[in-house]
Amino acid sequence: MKSEDKKFKNLDMSPEEFRKLGYHAIDMITEYYKKLDDLDVFPGKDASEIESEFNDELPRKPQDPGDIIDEWKNRVIPNATHLGSRRFFGFVNGSGTMIGTLAEALSSAVNMNPGGWKASPSATEIERRTIKWIAEMIGYHSDSGGLITSGGTMANMTALETALRNLAPYDTSHHGLQKEGFDQQFKVYMSDHEGHVSIVRVTDLLNLGRKCIQRIKSNSDFSMNSMDLERQIKEDISNGNIPLCVVAQVGSINVGVIDPLEEIGRICQKYKIWFHADGACGALGAMLPEKKDQYRGMEMADSVTLDPHKWLYIPYECGCVLVKDKEKLRRAFSLSAPYLRGSIPRSYDGENFWEYGPQMSRGFKALKLWMSLKYFGVNGYRRLLSQNVRCVEHLDQMVRRSDDFQELHKPNLLMYCFRYAPQEFIQNWKGSEEDLESYLDDVNQEMADEIMLSGLAFIMTSKIYDRVVLRLSICSHRTTLEDIDTVFEKLKELGAQILLNHRST
Repeated sequence: MKSEDKKFKNLDMSPEEFRKLGYHAIDMITEYYKKLDDLDVFPGKDASEIESEFNDELPRKPQDPGDIIDEWKNRVIPNATHLGSRRFFGFVNGSGTMIGTLAEALSSAVNMNPGGWKASPSATEIERRTIKWIAEMIGYHSDSGGLITSGGTMANMTALETALRNLAPYDTSHHGLQKEGFDQQFKVYMSDHEGHVSIVRVTDLLNLGRKCIQRIKSNSDFSMNSMDLERQIKEDISNGNIPLCVVAQVGSINVGVIDPLEEIGRICQKYKIWFHADGACGALGAMLPEKKDQYRGMEMADSVTLDPHKWLYIPYECGCVLVKDKEKLRRAFSLSAPYLRGSIPRSYDGENFWEYGPQMSRGFKALKLWMSLKYFGVNGYRRLLSQNVRCVEHLDQMVRRSDDFQELHKPNLLMYCFRYAPQEFIQNWKGSEEDLESYLDDVNQEMADEIMLSGLAFIMTSKIYDRVVLRLSICSHRTTLEDIDTVFEKLKELGAQILLNHRST
């Protein structure tokens, strides 16, 4: 028998070999966390360089497991963007908890599939309990249904499919959207400025079509205008369409705005429309006593989504959907047509999550959330979330004190957008106002690109009223006020240098 055949007669390693590799992996992870603050946040290489690093041939023969593990340190880490860095401010990416890292290893070891209860008794019960904790933390209904998802898009899809299955005037689970003689259009409502693109993706996935989305005017603070919402709903009804769902932003992607939830809730009740609160970025802010008033009305929502891998810092993937009426969630996804029974069985004999969401097979994502909640506790998380809010407010104060930057909105929650627009430069500009704004768009984009390539910080741009702005999402539990100071000074330096370089050319 060949040595490699003998090696794989049993796929498992010996306990001694596995322990040795495990200790080695933990040592590398520990060293990574130790050096994280000193690493360049972005590798500073172009895509073709990274591609060439991993242009390996298909492995034909077994490789030494120690060498394979070492590739994480020697190849993966030098070419990684470090989302766990205290100066990673791109997208809305949480920083990852260390106990969550250990939980990932432990959940992989037992390899349960929390799709059905019999395949995952403890995993199912941990997920059920964690869902209740999340609902309690944000002031939602503790008896709501829900499940852990991959992220906000799948959570939003789960919520909107539940809306469709329960509110459509015919059985869409049987006919889909192609029922003979049905020519009405379903309508989904969201803010014209801050509505999240994931809702567009969801309408694609559900085959409602992007045309179903009605963009509602925003107020001056970027929140949804409830008067325009009601006007549009009335117009759609008069045109023979079906208002299906209003999506309210609960901590929007650019400015952290929370839509007028109570007003939206009353409108949805009046017209019998599904009220969905998209809180992927900000629903967890309801934990903070100083922010709680902004969330009045969220309890009226038929469904709420949030992402623990954003503002609870859980390692990817970890989204969450909550549905007020658990039976409506089950009705949307169960393959055994529970609406024929009318209600959930009274005797509990285990929960099958495949009856409550789109996946049959699922990973044990709840363990890292369950362990992190136990490790930090609600009080610990409140301190960390408040620290992020203080960083945002501190950044806003520096922007407002500077003649080189322009504030665009009041700070709220964890997102902040601002614009490099030095007053002296603007006053000396000789061209048109539109040319000036276009020029500043380019400068702001170049500043974000340069600070990212420098490795100091990862910052993305976005658009506010079609103007390019610098956007910081501060949702790392490691970020300090000193980090904000350092990054702000670097941006100021980069802006001045870019203007100087442009003049010289």
